[in-house]
Amino acid sequence: MIFVFEIHIKPGYTAEAYADAWVRASEIIQRAPGARGTRLHRKIGAPDVLLAIASWESKAMRDAMEGSPSHDAKRIIEEQAEFVDVRVVGEFEDAEWVVLPEGRDGE
Repeated sequence: MIFVFEIHIKPGYTAEAYADAWVRASEIIQRAPGARGTRLHRKIGAPDVLLAIASWESKAMRDAMEGSPSHDAKRIIEEQAEFVDVRVVGEFEDAEWVVLPEGRDGE
């Protein structure tokens, strides 16, 4: 499954500062069972809007991580809360099949 959320950086803070914290938290979260990777994207024409996409083996595995989050990851996320507005876009099923040009692995 795919978990997607949008981050709006508040005035006086930078996307780069948030990205640094996001990497630190993601490195911890991605150790959880079922984590399959995560990416952070910057919106074209709106550099203070970011999109995060996390991939999980299943919703149940992501929910289990949320139910007992790492203390360190939780602390990092809480430290960022005053500098950003986060909006969950949603949870999405993995595609039943994916068509990619020859030689591409989806990255």
